[in-house]
Amino acid sequence: MGRTLQNTMINLGLQNACDEAIYQLGLDMEELEEIEEDAGLGNGGLGRLAACFLDSMATLGLAAYGYGIRYEYGIFNQKIRDGWQVEEADDWLRHGNPWEKARPEYMLPVHFYGRVEHTGTSAKWVDTQVVLALPYDTPVPGYMNNTVNTMRLWSARAPNDFNLRDFNVGDYIQAVLDRNLAENISRVLYPNDNFFEGKELRLKQEYFVVAATLQDIIRRFKASKFGSTDSVRTVFDSFPDQVAIQLNDTHPAMAIPELMRIFVDIEKLPWNKAWDITKRTFAYTNHTVLPEALERWPVDLVEKLLPRHLQIIYEINQRHLDHIASLFPNDVDRLRRMSLIEEGGTKRINMAHLCIVGSHAVNGVAKIHSEIVKTQVFEDFAALEPEKFQNKTNGITPRRWLLLCNPGLAELIAEKIGEGYVRDLSQLAKLHDFVDDDLFIREVAKVKQENKVKFALYLEKEYQVKINPSSMFDVHVKRIHEYKRQLMNCLHIVTMYNRIRRDPAMLFVPRTVIIGGKAAPGYHMAKMIIKLINAVAQVVNNDPVVGSKLKVIFLENYRVSLAEKVIPATDLSEQISTAGTEASGTGNMKFMLNGALTIGTMDGANVEMAEEAGEENLFIFGMRVEDVTELDKEGYNAQQFYSRLPELKQAIDQIQSGFFSPKEPDLFRDVVNMLFHHDRFKVFADYEAYVKCQEKVSELYLNSKAWTKMVIRNIAAAGKFSSDRTIKEYARDIWHVEHSDLKIPPPNEPRD
Repeated sequence: MGRTLQNTMINLGLQNACDEAIYQLGLDMEELEEIEEDAGLGNGGLGRLAACFLDSMATLGLAAYGYGIRYEYGIFNQKIRDGWQVEEADDWLRHGNPWEKARPEYMLPVHFYGRVEHTGTSAKWVDTQVVLALPYDTPVPGYMNNTVNTMRLWSARAPNDFNLRDFNVGDYIQAVLDRNLAENISRVLYPNDNFFEGKELRLKQEYFVVAATLQDIIRRFKASKFGSTDSVRTVFDSFPDQVAIQLNDTHPAMAIPELMRIFVDIEKLPWNKAWDITKRTFAYTNHTVLPEALERWPVDLVEKLLPRHLQIIYEINQRHLDHIASLFPNDVDRLRRMSLIEEGGTKRINMAHLCIVGSHAVNGVAKIHSEIVKTQVFEDFAALEPEKFQNKTNGITPRRWLLLCNPGLAELIAEKIGEGYVRDLSQLAKLHDFVDDDLFIREVAKVKQENKVKFALYLEKEYQVKINPSSMFDVHVKRIHEYKRQLMNCLHIVTMYNRIRRDPAMLFVPRTVIIGGKAAPGYHMAKMIIKLINAVAQVVNNDPVVGSKLKVIFLENYRVSLAEKVIPATDLSEQISTAGTEASGTGNMKFMLNGALTIGTMDGANVEMAEEAGEENLFIFGMRVEDVTELDKEGYNAQQFYSRLPELKQAIDQIQSGFFSPKEPDLFRDVVNMLFHHDRFKVFADYEAYVKCQEKVSELYLNSKAWTKMVIRNIAAAGKFSSDRTIKEYARDIWHVEHSDLKIPPPNEPRD
């Protein structure tokens, strides 16, 4: 979520009044804003997407709730020590959180472990351990519409009789200390992005948020006029018409068997009725195609922690497989491929399969990704129910990612086309009329330059390096992952460095290369990549031959509040994942909206950005999905590229020989060995095209006017990438709810 203060002032239309009041008190609003901690309760794009969606849902007047866990410790703070990433706990609640309100009156029990008792047709889950879920509510204001929605985050609390009810005669002190075991559930965020780690505590977290949320939803449904009760029990027929639940990836997949358990075991609905309601309630968004990211929980673990849920999953699977067998008799391989249970070695539950079978809609997050989901990852399911599969291209909120972070540009745009674009970003297309307006071109360039100067001052303060603000700010910020190919950027830096040294007199367009992002603490290769970037920076930044032509900075502790500073100052946005690996990306959209040009592959939403702006207004390079597939068929041979490309060979030889790590010459042998022998993401295959494309970037940067005209064309084409548009599509195609552009009257005005 990042910080809340400035976003709240903007959405309430109070920013100028507050700035003025604070100024009159002799204080500086910007200094005050810097004191607030980021709420970093997610890992990367997936968590930030949810935050943008909350802003858009409130702005569109949807009665929507965001549910999650109130982690005591969010994503770790990253320190760089001697070039290495070091993690520190993110104690974000240390000074309290003024935006949250605890709601103990809505506290709910969540059950774990135990066993299942069968009596006749009914099942009872008994002898469980209970943990209480305490909700904390944070207001989510819409933009200038007097609407405030709720984000409800659950915190784990031990019941007061925890470990004391079971006559454990003496050890009262130990029993009270053991309360921590229950409360550990909401202690800390697992810091993996695009990687599945099958830990028991993580499964507990996933079920905890699901069980508390579903009880909360059903309580609200029963209290409303729709949950009409006929003295005996609630009629749930209208449930899917009143409730839509969107599963943000498979992390909340246990909601499907949990809702079935509530309907069948507690509310005594017949299975078929319960299943029909469940399917019509849930929809599933897939966020990644990387096999190592797909959740596959061991059956043994689920059986221990949630025995009744395992039985329900088995029953769902049996009925699902019976249906497929009736359509495809004797096709045992299809049954194996489509089962929710993976046999072989340890039996596992494929959570994505559970989500597809238990939902009425499945979507990817960019056109190319949704195609890959349909034709490759889940092709058997798409063949069975093609109408279930959709696309919903991601978006970003223009409130935080333009008005808040780039007021200069926002104001300049408003002068030209009015303020309507803030709620309807498609109006940015009107800027096409000003692509040849010399004054506007100069003003756009001036705003960018001011943002760069401001960020350069920040960098000099934080990193003690002198930055040339007229150099091209070439920025690559996102989680560190092999598929995102920060290594390819690193090889380009080494190549530029070698060119400057070979011919110091040659015309070189000065660059400040900024790379930032966190590596999962257990991801060895990602941590080596950070160390390599810092080792290269050390050499480049201290070589007198290079001087101010090339500077390399690793941006420490990349997070929302830092993104708000670096993105408006960026000239070149790096979006260089191997085609077919980045589901969408949203950073790409933030840079486009803030006047950066994109160098990128035809991957994720880059494809649609090129479609909107015209491919000639992005720097597109490298293999397409088809080329990657073709190369896989032939077999990727890294050695071949190394032998053919002298500059690549030189760069790799330097890294391998210890040129960048003279005290430990073989420090980077793991990295080089990976690039040669098991690089799934084919860095060498795109290196040549990347370097050539970067030459075109430098060439255009020399012509400031032509560069800025291309920037304006990009901003004018960014309208599609508002999360408002994304949410309108979810509302129309999946949730079947109407959004409203009405401004409800403020609370001080009497209503009809």
